[in-house]
Amino acid sequence: MAAWERAHWESGTGFGLPRSAQRSGPYQCYVPDLVDGLALAVDGRLSRRVGAVERSIRALNGPNAENLAGVARFLLRSEAIASSRIEGIAPSAQQVALAELSQSEAVRGLSEQARLVANNMTIVRRSTTDLVDAELLTVDHIVELHRALLPEQPDHHGLRQVQNWIGGSDWSPIGADFVPPNPDRVPGLIADLVDYMNGAAHASLIQAALVHAQFETIHPFTDGNGRVGRALIHTVLARRGLTEAAVLPISLVLATLRDRYVEGLNAYRHDAPPTSPDASASVNAWVDTFVEASAIAVEQSQTLMERIEELRSAWGHRLSAHRASVGLRPAPRADSAVARLLGCLPEAPVLTATTLSRILKVSFPAASTALDELCQAGIVQTRSIERGTTAYLVREVLDLITLAERALASTKFDTRASAPNRPAPARPQG
Repeated sequence: MAAWERAHWESGTGFGLPRSAQRSGPYQCYVPDLVDGLALAVDGRLSRRVGAVERSIRALNGPNAENLAGVARFLLRSEAIASSRIEGIAPSAQQVALAELSQSEAVRGLSEQARLVANNMTIVRRSTTDLVDAELLTVDHIVELHRALLPEQPDHHGLRQVQNWIGGSDWSPIGADFVPPNPDRVPGLIADLVDYMNGAAHASLIQAALVHAQFETIHPFTDGNGRVGRALIHTVLARRGLTEAAVLPISLVLATLRDRYVEGLNAYRHDAPPTSPDASASVNAWVDTFVEASAIAVEQSQTLMERIEELRSAWGHRLSAHRASVGLRPAPRADSAVARLLGCLPEAPVLTATTLSRILKVSFPAASTALDELCQAGIVQTRSIERGTTAYLVREVLDLITLAERALASTKFDTRASAPNRPAPARPQG
């Protein structure tokens, strides 16, 4: 059963450090209950709330959500930018979009931070595709996901074999805010977590909540646990079919509601008998926090979908006016490169003719002509990214990403009601 284990820390620090850093002594590390086969009594009110929020998530995949594919990528981009910002990396949305483009084309002048965020975005997307398609998840899948998210930190790859901790001193777990299980317990706990992920004992949202909390409690790696824990939320919801195309920014909401997030995780880390009412109440408290964050994420997703639809409408009017001004029929053919390009702008707000020809499977001249037409209509703008190569930017989409980040960093999820309470980009100019 869940318990706090007493352990002893023997200091190995050298001369010249503060005396507090050289302390040896006892500390307590937490061992959670196993989750595979967990008997959880879900409160009736919470159960009904889970049902309602899951229905609202499924509605994002419904027939009226014709912008869903673009919005899903849009949300994933925003999630990757802000998730990395949580860890002190703050490139602009435009820089990240250009860094994503640089994965297939040469782009000069990019920051390393932007490349890291673009990598994060690619890996999180992979977690909702490759891991979703796996017949059975394994511990190796989790280890590989971690390795991919920290490509430049090989010293941190693999399950940890040392004690780690959260808060307190950099030198000792004595006095830390939380100390995860002893490293000897990590392989068994992660194997149990993977077994649980392969099942369907609980509702999808509840499973995602328990997977995230259990993973963060085990803290199985020496670094990068937050990134993997966030990716696993998407993995669970996609594997269960709850999010077919949308990637909900649940972790961004949790980061904004940090105090409630920490309180929920602390409640989850109970030491009551696993089948007791106290144990269920503690887990219910965390699930309630997670479900409310999910509900807010749905509301924000719906708002983004509406704003994308407004942009699409504005682009259509702008293109029609331009075409009429040069003597063309107002509406291009539905199968034309320019019409298809208009449809994919939210998904790819930074393009080159080479990239577009690959996406639409059209010739380079056809792609160039379509991009030039949208440029003349005032829908895209140009920027030189390498000698002889021009990128076309949809600044309105990039601005939406920035505004979404700002809203998701506000405790009211509206910057008109409250300013961002964590690092967020400046409001777009103009």
